[in-house]
Amino acid sequence: MIELRVHIKDKSYDKQVKVLQDIDFTVGKGDFVAIIGPSGCGKTTLLNMISGLESCADNSVLINGNAPGSESVCNIGYIFQQPRLMPWLTVQQNLNLVAKGSSEEQIECLLRDVGLGGKGEYFPRQLSGGMQRRVGIARAFLIKPQLLLLDEPFNSLDAPTAARLRLLLIEFSQQQNSTVVYVTHDLREAIYLADRIIFLGTPPSSIVHQVKVDLPRPRLESGIEELKWQANLMLKYPNLLAGSIN
Repeated sequence: MIELRVHIKDKSYDKQVKVLQDIDFTVGKGDFVAIIGPSGCGKTTLLNMISGLESCADNSVLINGNAPGSESVCNIGYIFQQPRLMPWLTVQQNLNLVAKGSSEEQIECLLRDVGLGGKGEYFPRQLSGGMQRRVGIARAFLIKPQLLLLDEPFNSLDAPTAARLRLLLIEFSQQQNSTVVYVTHDLREAIYLADRIIFLGTPPSSIVHQVKVDLPRPRLESGIEELKWQANLMLKYPNLLAGSIN
């Protein structure tokens, strides 16, 4: 199991546009943390720094004490906002890229789980945008990640498919003891999924609030207790989703 430690003093582009500052948090082993903030506040940049895709110069991201990209770092799954599939490869070949030892049966089973059974020989151009996103989700699940990063993965999916995949995310992350960092705009979704929610402010973004979701599991997406918990939080901090506790 993986512990994540993040300390970002500041993150800038071209030494002028400061995106993040004073970001400091820890995600315990097997914990599920959701990150919410207004559009453009740097949530994707934060995930990219955790994954090692963005530079962490003068900052600190440690995964079980090791920097992202080091040989001793854990198996990281990343579900991007866009599927990022290789257009010249079939669905099955795209999945084989990340898990070469997987059998056709394993891949087909996972494709059925995400509602794409029988689509292994299709090319990305033969799939809708929502289907391509599901392939991206399957790709992350296939490698059984110890650390799973998700960047608004269910945004363009229809409601029944998104609900099914949220259940699958809960099931897989619990089965695999994955530590999860999940970016979303949807507070209801965060309450349903997360152990803790971190709220970011406007750029240069810092953490304006953190809260433990102290509701028993299993939860309901729009259950009475969940909606009551959300209402109480928003009554106390009416501008929280806009990046302010004032």
